Amino acid sequence: MRLFSKRYDSSTFIIFFIMLMLKMLLFRYFVFKGIRLDYLLTDAAAVLTLLLLADLSASARWRGIVLGILNAVLSLLLFASTVYFSYYGTVPTYTALHGLDQVLQIRTSVGSIIQAVYYLFFLDVAVFAMLYIVKRIRGTRSDGRKRIARPLFTGLAFVVCVAVSGGFIWLAKDIPNEIVQAESLGFIDYQVAAAIKAGKEQSTIKNGSVEETAASAAALQDSYFDQMGAATVAGTPNYFGFAKGKNVIVVQMEAFQNFAINLSVDGREVTPVLNMLAKESFYFPNFFQQIGQGNTSDAEFMSNTSIYPTGDMAMSTGFGDRVLPGLPRLLGDHNYISNTFHINNVTFWDRNRMYPALGFTNYYDKPAFENDHFNSFGASDEELYKVGLEKLQLLKQQNKPFYAQFVTTSSHHPFKVPSERQRIMMPDKLQGTQLGDYLTALNYTDYALGVFIDGLKASGLWENTVLVAYGDHAGLQVKDNDPAWVSEQLGIHYDNQISRYNIPLLVHVPDAEGKLVQQVGGQVDIMPTISNLLGLSLKDEGYTVFGQDLLNTTNNVIGMRYYLPTGTFFNNDILFVPGKGFEDGTAIDIRTREPVAQFSQYRDDYDYILELMRLSDDYVRLLPKRAP
Repeated sequence: MRLFSKRYDSSTFIIFFIMLMLKMLLFRYFVFKGIRLDYLLTDAAAVLTLLLLADLSASARWRGIVLGILNAVLSLLLFASTVYFSYYGTVPTYTALHGLDQVLQIRTSVGSIIQAVYYLFFLDVAVFAMLYIVKRIRGTRSDGRKRIARPLFTGLAFVVCVAVSGGFIWLAKDIPNEIVQAESLGFIDYQVAAAIKAGKEQSTIKNGSVEETAASAAALQDSYFDQMGAATVAGTPNYFGFAKGKNVIVVQMEAFQNFAINLSVDGREVTPVLNMLAKESFYFPNFFQQIGQGNTSDAEFMSNTSIYPTGDMAMSTGFGDRVLPGLPRLLGDHNYISNTFHINNVTFWDRNRMYPALGFTNYYDKPAFENDHFNSFGASDEELYKVGLEKLQLLKQQNKPFYAQFVTTSSHHPFKVPSERQRIMMPDKLQGTQLGDYLTALNYTDYALGVFIDGLKASGLWENTVLVAYGDHAGLQVKDNDPAWVSEQLGIHYDNQISRYNIPLLVHVPDAEGKLVQQVGGQVDIMPTISNLLGLSLKDEGYTVFGQDLLNTTNNVIGMRYYLPTGTFFNNDILFVPGKGFEDGTAIDIRTREPVAQFSQYRDDYDYILELMRLSDDYVRLLPKRAP
């Protein structure tokens, strides 16, 4: 076959165009679950633009090779993006490349979601064979006039295709819903649109001011809550300073969904420790994840800063070079020692940059723990807490108040707990299922937390410590857990959006009675809630936050992006997911899990959350960089 020889003619170009269009169709089928014929023109214009650019850039001898490389690169990108969508539920942009170095550390999880059919992106043998036959039949041309005219016609076609693609990008520029925008533009033009948007954001930042942005955010929140009803009680807020001077421990529980709380399987509680803790704490059952591309690390970022993730990269990667105003820095100004514990290598998700940016005094990562080979990450939660408790006891002996963050991993996907560490037996109907493995992992996570609490009590730390426990993000994968099947197996109403993104938040305060708080909240609300309990006014301290104190909020609306599109919000009544805009969006009642047909009264919430998240993005991008 002379496909990549100097005997290049138009048939080679046509075959590559056909191959890439077939792959674009395949991508649409896998990601968007269907193929709309009216969107094929966008794919065709984008593919032709790349092919014509390659054709113009290479000599006749190298054109076949250049087109072959282009085909291979796009095949790999489409394959990787399909796998990415299966895991995250969103179409990645080129910014996802920032996280490529993290893949090896979660290869077990990534490998488990790859379907054999995805390898069709690389199935080009038949097409190459067809190209060989066509070339053998047609031979090559040597007409000098055609060789001279060819660059002119190719250049004109390139200009036309660029204009067509540019028109589609311009028409879709105001669609906040990334998935709808990606479907309307196609994979290639969606990347171009993302680059244009990033360029505009950078231009805005160059002319922006962090002080002005903070003032705009405060004015927006004040105006919104004044219209919706007072966010806080008059005078001193509820529970202000109730835990003043006490230690703070925040436990971020890996992949922990709220439906497991108070759930029993075959008469056995899945989370007996958390069930008891919920009765003795402020328990928020209507609490939701808000993470972006950084997953677990984004949850750490948000809980500590009350700033939204931008969604285009992990916050630890994109902003680890900044001075991040958050809990460690705030409490450090009040003589707290702040430590964070995570059994991964600290370079995972660039935490070696994020922790200093947040102002943590110390971090303890992989070398600090004995690897008991619990899962692919290494050490178990029991080992995590054992080492952490030892360090906290030393601080107690030195009479130093502390803020400690624990990031658990034993319930990480794919949720395989060693048989000798399992503490609950799943019924036969759940054996060998992801749901059964997931509940087994959550049960172990719950057990290890109980061991830690027992250690805090035995060491005399419990009565002087605020304990906050929350989930970082969803665990159950959509493709392995049909909502109707999960509902039937567990005897609950499991919704693929509400239940999936609903995570627990429990705040245990010594000497405070337990209370079930139905107020809707998200990870952006954790820092303001803790600060209020400690008697620290964020306004007086000069901190800008984008969440609310959940113990003093009567109306709340929180935004979400990435796993659901920008413009998504939760309020006290519904989860709203936009279409191209507000009017064609969908709404679900957060308590009944039933669709809500009439949601026009929530238009102000939609406009507010879009503006709040825009200001949050501008604010974090404007934060000063740290000295090297």
